[in-house]
Amino acid sequence: MSQTTIPEADRSSTKKPRLDKSHDILTCTIKTPEFSYAHMELITDNTTAEAPSLDELQVKSYCTAALRQFLGLTGAGMPLDILKAEGAHCWVRVPRPDLGSFAAAITAWRGTTEDGAPCLLRVRRCSDWLGAMVGSEGQDRLWN
Repeated sequence: MSQTTIPEADRSSTKKPRLDKSHDILTCTIKTPEFSYAHMELITDNTTAEAPSLDELQVKSYCTAALRQFLGLTGAGMPLDILKAEGAHCWVRVPRPDLGSFAAAITAWRGTTEDGAPCLLRVRRCSDWLGAMVGSEGQDRLWN
């Protein structure tokens, strides 16, 4: 019986190529999102009435007043999307380049008076990513 030997060059070609365990099908990096988000809260000193509640028209009115006071007609023309108004909290979307001006306008706004009590919006958090703001309720009580 004769033995046939396979030359070394042919042996390496018969092995199956080794595949990686995972593959990237598509990778996408968003460096500059189109919009930014702000979470605000209505603050009032009216202790005799029920808890303050916001609706979309109030949020729009308060934000427009703050932007007009801070930036004039240019600020009043800033595009603003009200995503949600629930109780004393509201979430809005503004163009990303305008977030700094928007937050400064809301912070500088002196508010309004309703039923003899001052009411103003307070910025709780701002972010370019809505997901970074969601689910962070109660973090301020974590270490208390």
